[in-house]
Amino acid sequence: MPGDRRAGHLIMFAVTLIFGINIPLSKSLLPVWISPEGLTLSRILFGTMAFWVASLFMTRERVTWQEHRFFFVGALCGVVFNQGLFITGLSLTSPIDASIIITSGPLFAMIFAAILLKEPISALKVTGVLVGASGAILLVFNGHQASANHTSNMTGNIMVLGSAFIYAFYLVFTKPLTIRYSPITLMKWMFLYASVLVTPFYYKQLMAAPVYHHPEITPLFQMLYTLFIATFLAYLLIPLAQQRIRPTTISMYNNFQPLIASLIAVALGMDHFSLTKVFSAVLIFCGVYLVTRSKARPENEKGVLDTWEAGSPAEADPGK
Repeated sequence: MPGDRRAGHLIMFAVTLIFGINIPLSKSLLPVWISPEGLTLSRILFGTMAFWVASLFMTRERVTWQEHRFFFVGALCGVVFNQGLFITGLSLTSPIDASIIITSGPLFAMIFAAILLKEPISALKVTGVLVGASGAILLVFNGHQASANHTSNMTGNIMVLGSAFIYAFYLVFTKPLTIRYSPITLMKWMFLYASVLVTPFYYKQLMAAPVYHHPEITPLFQMLYTLFIATFLAYLLIPLAQQRIRPTTISMYNNFQPLIASLIAVALGMDHFSLTKVFSAVLIFCGVYLVTRSKARPENEKGVLDTWEAGSPAEADPGK
């Protein structure tokens, strides 16, 4: 329904705003106040606790043991590898490089959607992805004022690229699950699996984090934002958007993050308004619009899981 699509776009814009603000906040915390590993585990453990507490106030949804394999894969891709690779990569490379690299996400999402959900790769969709990416890259290059301690690093760049690749797969793979389960049910199991997988490796770094032992007001508020807003709220909203708009369109919103960062810098007096920013914003919006208007496969939520054996969630009633 058009109304559902509008809601999906509004939700993703809110998520993009949240993540856009979180990037510089996380960068300022690393590694002085907390290590990348400690920050990753903090988000995972907090998300696990928050989603399980929230589940106590909603109707319980039954998930069979056979269906848990999909939640496990979602946890690996959407939580463990996505967060771990991005946070570690961001700590090694510059925000400029990271902002450019994440524009590859829509391309990956388009390819995965074509393979797993049988979404057509139309000329309009490809044009939209390229136009949106060009707007984001133009904006980033125009504001290239990286400081000396924000140097580029190949290992960090590869990690950020890996994060974009895995997140695109996550958006496509979990699309069918969002049709059948509530966001709380999805996230409580995914974060629980992620906690079990990550805690044995990162707990020492978490326990040693200065932000928890010698708290100061600014780093503490930055951590609270990352935990409550950029983890719990953002991961609660993403499945709601997945129910309404396609994975490639969702991934296109990554291109808004440099624009949001630029607007914040202008508002804080750290940057100036320019026609290049306006032109970049127009390109990004046009890219999202073109992808939205491109040809879609009906009932695309039945693609990825239909190839699994009988008894999988794909054969469950979508209205469950």
